[in-house]
Amino acid sequence: MAFDNSPFRYGQQQQPATGYAGTQVEVDQGLRSFMLGVYNNMIVGLGISGLVALGLNMASVAAYQGTRPVLTPFGAMLYTSPLKWLLMLAPLAFIFVFSFRMDRMSASSARMMFFAFAAVMGASMSTLLLVFTGASVVQVFFITAAAFGGLSLYGYTTSRSLSGMGSFLMMGLIGIVIASLVNIFLASSAMQFAISVLGVLIFAGLTAYDTQKLKEMYLYGGFDGEMAAKMSVNGALTLYLDFINMFQFLLSLVGDRR
Repeated sequence: MAFDNSPFRYGQQQQPATGYAGTQVEVDQGLRSFMLGVYNNMIVGLGISGLVALGLNMASVAAYQGTRPVLTPFGAMLYTSPLKWLLMLAPLAFIFVFSFRMDRMSASSARMMFFAFAAVMGASMSTLLLVFTGASVVQVFFITAAAFGGLSLYGYTTSRSLSGMGSFLMMGLIGIVIASLVNIFLASSAMQFAISVLGVLIFAGLTAYDTQKLKEMYLYGGFDGEMAAKMSVNGALTLYLDFINMFQFLLSLVGDRR
């Protein structure tokens, strides 16, 4: 299932905000500091997700029969009882909390909420380690990291406006969410393959698009201090979701199943 923080996607700004001042050097330094904050928060979030997923997997699997995991009582409670629905839906609940409370949060509260969301997302993603081999998960993670880094760098450095991609990518995202829900009932492997291919392409495009929008948002938004720190967390959440969704779709395509 794809997650997206659509309520946070920012509109395109055409002109610098009124009253924005500063030399080019100051602007460049401020932009680098802002983007570094975005990436640092995102990396910490990914680290939290990975540690939580690994910790839950270690606590949930007693042994392997061949490649098939044998669950501990804790694992059985977590993955085979109704608690599994809480595990699946909790990240979505955090997204809604962010969408309704972000404006009223301080930067520190928003950061802690993001890290809590990353922990919950890690718990939800721990099921991937039951379905795919550990080596496959690690391999696809590094492939995703390399692709994400290249795409984000492209979005940051390109002088070409990617704004035209935004509406197309969002329509595609809505399409794969609907298709994923339909395929829960159809259980079509061919449809799942098509969804995964489209998912990788859409979130690859969103990585470049969102990076460019974050850069433009800083340059034309005219904010600093507390607001800049809060928007840094928002940007980290956006890129974190791009990364996680691209990783999951890519894993579904090329991962080795147990």
